[in-house]
Amino acid sequence: MFALQPVQPLHRTVVAVDIEGSTKRTNTARARLRHAMYGLLYRALEASGIAARHYDPMVDRGDGALLPIHPADQVPKTLLLARFIPVLSALLTEHNSQAGEHWFRLRAALHAGEIHYDDRGPFGEDIDIACRLVDAPELKDRLRGTTAALVLAVSDDLYHSVIRHGYDGIDEAAFQPLVRLDMGGQRLRGWVYVPADVPPVIDVAPDNAAIPAQYAPPGVDDHRMP
Repeated sequence: MFALQPVQPLHRTVVAVDIEGSTKRTNTARARLRHAMYGLLYRALEASGIAARHYDPMVDRGDGALLPIHPADQVPKTLLLARFIPVLSALLTEHNSQAGEHWFRLRAALHAGEIHYDDRGPFGEDIDIACRLVDAPELKDRLRGTTAALVLAVSDDLYHSVIRHGYDGIDEAAFQPLVRLDMGGQRLRGWVYVPADVPPVIDVAPDNAAIPAQYAPPGVDDHRMP
């Protein structure tokens, strides 16, 4: 008989991303968008100095992904806010300038807390908060109201513990308290941010850099992006 393992909390910063309007695309178009999305995520991680040892495997969400990041000294939350998110936005903007009809935009969310794992993957209230933030109607409305390639929602906890303290590269005034969540009877707030224009220098691997095999489309040699 299957025996449940003891549930133990693991602290992670959870990054969630979701492709805007993917339900309006064909399945073949979705395959291209998913492939491009994962490639951009891995390139942004590399450009931010976030190595594979710093995060758990990405969790696929169909038209998005979850990325649980370890609480390592090398990956402070300020790095995600001041480097990873702006670089991801810049790479997506660059991709869209060359993608023709295969351009896309992303909603992203950041939250930190205790998560749990079983044989099926991560779960828990803080995973739910990250997913609710990235799917929030207010975040979707904000993306529709801008020409930016990406918009970000952060949890109230993250705003008060990090963003409001004025660390280098993080503009507190650019975050707006637009999102309202109802989680188990609790009213939670989320803060929305639209990254600035493309950073002047992004030291990353080119578009055809190798990515993990599970995210390469069938028939692509060496698991490289087309």
